[in-house]
Amino acid sequence: MAVKERSAQDDVRQSFDCAADRLGLSKGMCNMLIEPWRELRVSIPVRMDDDRIEVFIGYRVQHNAVRGPYKGGVRYHPHADEDEVRALASLMTWKTALLDIPFGGAKGGIELDPHTLSDAELNRLTRRYTRSIQHLLGPHRDIPAPDMGTNAQTMAWMMDEYGQLHGYNPSVVTGKPIELGGSAGREAATGRGAVFVLMEAMRDLGMQVQGARVAVQGFGNVGSWFARIAHEEGLRIVAVADLHGSVCNGSGLDIPALAEYAREHRTVAGFTGGENCRTEDIFSVECDVFVPAAMENALTEENAGTLPTKVVLEAANHPTTPEADRILCERGIPVLPDILVNGGGVTVSYFEWTQNLQQFSWTEERVNDELRHRIVAAYRAVVSKARQAGCTYREAAMEIGVERVARAIQLRGFV
Repeated sequence: MAVKERSAQDDVRQSFDCAADRLGLSKGMCNMLIEPWRELRVSIPVRMDDDRIEVFIGYRVQHNAVRGPYKGGVRYHPHADEDEVRALASLMTWKTALLDIPFGGAKGGIELDPHTLSDAELNRLTRRYTRSIQHLLGPHRDIPAPDMGTNAQTMAWMMDEYGQLHGYNPSVVTGKPIELGGSAGREAATGRGAVFVLMEAMRDLGMQVQGARVAVQGFGNVGSWFARIAHEEGLRIVAVADLHGSVCNGSGLDIPALAEYAREHRTVAGFTGGENCRTEDIFSVECDVFVPAAMENALTEENAGTLPTKVVLEAANHPTTPEADRILCERGIPVLPDILVNGGGVTVSYFEWTQNLQQFSWTEERVNDELRHRIVAAYRAVVSKARQAGCTYREAAMEIGVERVARAIQLRGFV
């Protein structure tokens, strides 16, 4: 009999179970915390530019809203299936709780490669998807945001389509263009928050910040902004990889030039400011900090045992398998977990939502200052818990998030 392949939700459940055991939660409470409150699967017919009809499958999973309205990105990717969306929705629940943001967790996704569609086709797809899930959305119900394969333009289309049905309401989505009510600093927020966490952690670990070698796996929105901001802070980005290849330079890459090259060519492969290598070579580059900033399960038991780094900074969602996590722990390599490190995006989404409700915009300086305050406070809470309990940063972060959601359930009188 074939062995059932382990799912993304299984991996997330494993982390949750460890936290629940340490907290001594009852079976009933655990069931309330782990099961999504609502899941929707929709069929999305779209007329393509050549006049044929294609049907795509989309999802919106609302995991938990006990601490506030659902919050979570919309992902356009071939692997954005129901299992992945469900796992990411639960991670958002723990992330918002860890960062002490008054949101719950949700996630959306459509199974497709957005690079194979024209802008007009993506517009029609996004509007049809929004119409299919609009009864779940609202500024006090569920607030989508951009994720992998989507961007500010996607959110503008979603906001406009929702507005045609329910009236103008910019607070129904975040990550919008600034001209339509978006927040200054939102585009760079996830990468910037990751840099804030890294700077604090390096000081705590006694690592020299200036000139420290960093390898970045993934150069989309998160990876590119992280690299740019880290470069400005004096860190040395020695390697960057994407799906098409990697580029390495032990003296440090010219990140502004690389970002411009990647914007024009949609890849870092072929950049002349360093040695061009295979994508997988990023896992063998000597570095002080390794930053997975792409897809899930990048670090596995196959590469974790030889990864030549001192610290792993998880800028992507769920980039480390449980087996790789165990190996890195045994090697004494601290892993700064995703629900802390990439929390800058949802934090500034919270600021954007707040600005929309108040109809009063903040300066980028205020946004960045507030982001630093929030994410550093969360980092300090994780470090304190890890030292007190003698556990890993991931275990500490999950325990804080799960405990806060469980407490909210108790206070509401659900159990």
